[in-house]
Formats: sequence, structure tokens, C-alpha cells
Amino acid sequence: MGWLGKMLAAGVGAFVLAMLESVRECNCFKVTHYTMRFPKTCRRNQNIKKEHCVIFLSDLHNHVYGKDNQILLERIRKETPDLILLGGDMLIGKKGVSPQPSLELIRQLPGIAPVYYAYGNHEQRMLERRWKYKNVMESYEEELQKAGVKFLKNRSEQVKLGETTLRISGLMLPMDSYEKFCHRKITGDDLESRLGPADSERLQILLAHNPAYVSAYKSWGADLILCGHLHGGVMRIPGWRGVITPQAFLFPRYSGEMSVEEDAVVVVSKGLGTHTVNLRLFNVPEIVALHF
Repeated sequence: MGWLGKMLAAGVGAFVLAMLESVRECNCFKVTHYTMRFPKTCRRNQNIKKEHCVIFLSDLHNHVYGKDNQILLERIRKETPDLILLGGDMLIGKKGVSPQPSLELIRQLPGIAPVYYAYGNHEQRMLERRWKYKNVMESYEEELQKAGVKFLKNRSEQVKLGETTLRISGLMLPMDSYEKFCHRKITGDDLESRLGPADSERLQILLAHNPAYVSAYKSWGADLILCGHLHGGVMRIPGWRGVITPQAFLFPRYSGEMSVEEDAVVVVSKGLGTHTVNLRLFNVPEIVALHF
């Protein structure tokens, strides 16, 4: 076999190994632990006296880990969280696709800890396009509200974490902010028009599905920004970044990590599922555990 044949064989072998690894990653998950270290300049630097755990879940897309998602549920219980935050795209916003797998999982979460749910583009699409999806989203939300889930659709709530009161806000941006090849201009003023001003006294947490607009989230006044949407960039360059966003931009600055910046902490979940492109590489799905 000549050098060309050897290179071809090596390339085929590497491709096969990559596909096998992708199949493995699409069918498992890990828990990523982050210890919150807020910038010294943060006006509401934390004064939480006892350690607390907040679980952040995003982009499940109806994925099921074990029968009835029991593997995922047991792992969440094992973390003994004080609070569970959902960052959107827990279901698949596609005509004819039932949200039942997401519904069955999430309705059990309030039995573990209080649950706050902010929409992603899939939930928002189903809500805004009733002509296509009928009342699927309304029924889904009604069932989860009965179970104790609180939805944050361009609104905020004060939430107790031990002896400390936090303010958690859930942002919904216009649907065209998710369009491919589009980066809409979003400012802090746009957030204020939807959410009102950021809290100037309490730790301000913002659930904002799309991390493409982090500069606007910081300008608004968020102390902790929680995002998802990018599925970790589909494939990741180990030690660096994800490769591509759903809007078809390469190497996004925020794609699946914690960034401690001069005025905020940004956490982007790699998500728990996939849709359309069922591919992950060096990009294991994750539960995010935030330790305060």
C-alpha cells in the first residue's frame, strides 16, 4: 500500500472513530460543576452564607435518558439542588412532534426543588404560531403550571436562596433574532423595554436562551447570565470553542463554558439533546450545577 492508500485508510479510520464517539456522546451526559465567583466590581456581590446548588438545564429537545428519563432525574436528585432553572428548548417545536417526553420529565422536577422556566426559540415558535401548532404550547404550559413550574416570559420573580433573595428574569427576544445568517442589533434598552430595569440591590440572574447578545445582557445589568441554544457548538475544538452556531456563525465566543468577566458571569450550557443535526463531537451533553 502506497502513502496515498495509507493516508486514505487513516482518514477513513479516523472518520469511523469520530462517528462512533459522536453516537456515544449523543447518548450520555455529564454534570458540569461551576463555583460562582462574581467580579469584585459587581454591585450586588453575593452575601450567601451557606453553600447552595442551582441546577441549570437547557436544550433537552425531548431527549430521554433511560426509561421515562429516570437516569436524568436521579442524577438531578443526587445533586440535591435548592433551585432548578430551565433555559428553554426543552421540547422540539416541530409540527406533529409531541412535547410529552419533556412534559413528563419537567412535571417531576418541582418535587426536587422550585422550578423556573424561560422559553427558548422552540417554545416561543410554538406559542407565537398558533395557526400552525394550535394550542399545544398552552396545554403544555398549563400542565406544568399545575405541577408547580413557574414560567418567566419577559418577566421576573424574586426568589429566596437560603437567607438571600435573588431576582431571576426570563427573556424572550423577537423570533428573527434566531434567524440564520442574522445578527440583530440588541441593546440593553431593548431588554429594559421587555423586562424593566435590572435589580440594583439583589443578585440579578438572567435566563436568556441565545448567547449571541451577551453584550446587551451585560449592558442591561445582569450579574449572572445563563444561556444555551448552541448545543456546545455541535463539535468542539478541545480546550477552545464550539465550531458553529444555529445561525451559521463560526467559532462563537460563548458556546459552552463559564466566563467570569469584569461586570458579569456568563454560563452557557452545552445542552442535553440534539435536533435536526444529531451530531456531537468532543461535546458531551450536560447538566450544569452552579454552586453559590
